[in-house]
Amino acid sequence: MTADFTWRDAGRTVVLRRGGVASAVELLRESGVDEFELLSTERALGAHGLAEAAGRVHEVAPGQVPGLAAALLDAVALRPLVALGGGRVIDVAKAIAAVSGAEVVAIPTTLSGAEMTAIHRLPAGAEQRVKGMVRPSLVIADPEAMTSQEEGQLRASAMNALAHGADTLYLPLSNPVSEMAALRGAALIASALDQERERRDRAALALGSLLCGYAIDSAGLGLHHVIAQTLVRICGTPHAETNAAVLPPALAFLAERAPGAIEPLAVSLGVDLAGLRQRIEELGRPRPLTECGGDASRIDEAIEAMLKRSELAHVPGSVSRQELTELVRSAW
Repeated sequence: MTADFTWRDAGRTVVLRRGGVASAVELLRESGVDEFELLSTERALGAHGLAEAAGRVHEVAPGQVPGLAAALLDAVALRPLVALGGGRVIDVAKAIAAVSGAEVVAIPTTLSGAEMTAIHRLPAGAEQRVKGMVRPSLVIADPEAMTSQEEGQLRASAMNALAHGADTLYLPLSNPVSEMAALRGAALIASALDQERERRDRAALALGSLLCGYAIDSAGLGLHHVIAQTLVRICGTPHAETNAAVLPPALAFLAERAPGAIEPLAVSLGVDLAGLRQRIEELGRPRPLTECGGDASRIDEAIEAMLKRSELAHVPGSVSRQELTELVRSAW
């Protein structure tokens, strides 16, 4: 079983610890965080004394990060912000801190990877006040909390994590460190998902997510995330399920365009390039987006928005409207 550890990385500390949520107050104090405000959700707020220890508690509602962050911006103080939840909660805390200058501590409850990156949107209407993008300075990664979703949702979330690593392998800022993190993270995710749920190495799955999050923070966003993020924002499809549905066709497309970069990923998952798409589908068990909700009538609008994303310039060869449409429709 994967062991607990503490990873100090420049201005960031990552603590992977079983029972980390239960001992979060102690870990915060060990890191010099005695006073903080808590951002979380109704589902997570009952967790192990964090709410009682917080100076103030802010519930993060469903919705888009820019609006949610803007609504909370004037309600939070400059004390550290502790974000307990999934990617939406953590990204809201980062967005607020980008304006307020507060320190952010992330305690993830999914495999979103948001805790490892300085990638986030900004509070609506406050873009001119931004001091800089924010990466959490302390991450308390509790494998039990991060992998507690029911199996279908967990696999979708794991495909989002795997995509963080896979999307970085061919980009201009890809480097040996990000590549090693991405490939090791992908292998950990796959091996954990191959295990029966009751006997799964949940810490390995959590670590795989952390490593892939580290990779995308280093190398940046690519084709997969251009498609998935835009569909979520414009068509309203659910985040994890969208990533799971888009990843197989996106990687099949990239395997044709950049086989030298994508083949090591296939090897890390135990297959050759020809078997990569099927392997991803076996791991994620994606549902067609038509079964997941969202507004299919806005697909053309979403494709227009994708075509304006600068990240497409980094995909080997040009990506046409027709190719984007085929990729999106294959996920739908």
